[in-house]
Amino acid sequence: MARNIGISCRSCRREGLKLYLKGDRCYSDKCAFERRAFGPGQHGQSKFRKLSDYAVQLREKQKVKSMYGMLEGQFRLTFQRADGQKGVTGENLLVLLERRLDNTIFRLGIASSRKQARQLVRHKHILINGKKASIPSYLVCVGDEITLKEKSRTNALIVENMEAVARRGVPSWLELEKDTFKAKVKVLPNREEITMPIQEHLIVELYSK
Repeated sequence: MARNIGISCRSCRREGLKLYLKGDRCYSDKCAFERRAFGPGQHGQSKFRKLSDYAVQLREKQKVKSMYGMLEGQFRLTFQRADGQKGVTGENLLVLLERRLDNTIFRLGIASSRKQARQLVRHKHILINGKKASIPSYLVCVGDEITLKEKSRTNALIVENMEAVARRGVPSWLELEKDTFKAKVKVLPNREEITMPIQEHLIVELYSK
């Protein structure tokens, strides 16, 4: 299966924004973006000419793709699904991205990054309504119960992540019971709860050309 094997920290430096792709490392003084807050490569520190409208739109799409760890084909299919729904296409897109199982596991704090969350899902550590879930792109629905396999509850990495939940917080559309390693989707996420600086209208404009 295709996957992005590039260096995560370069994505943050390229976009000029912390995308929090490396979990706890992003909160420490080891963060590459904090050390070198300029573009990667030989000309990263040089001043570029003003970007065209197309370049601005493309960079916004690339930023969101990097943030959620998706390839172009996956992202385009998600956009097409959002475009076919009622409502504002850009907001629909972000809600669909937030509802992905790998993102939900990250939001709950079970994983410290979306990349780590995808690994947990792929390795079948996660149960949805009592059944094994191994597809990171699965879209959670209202009422879904998310639990950890019994054997996974003593995993040192997961336990460490759960201890950091208080610092990161859990979004209001999710409910987490830390002691029992259980969570529930209370409602679908909305645009106001997505706090990262995303200009989704630029993505809509790009795909509309």
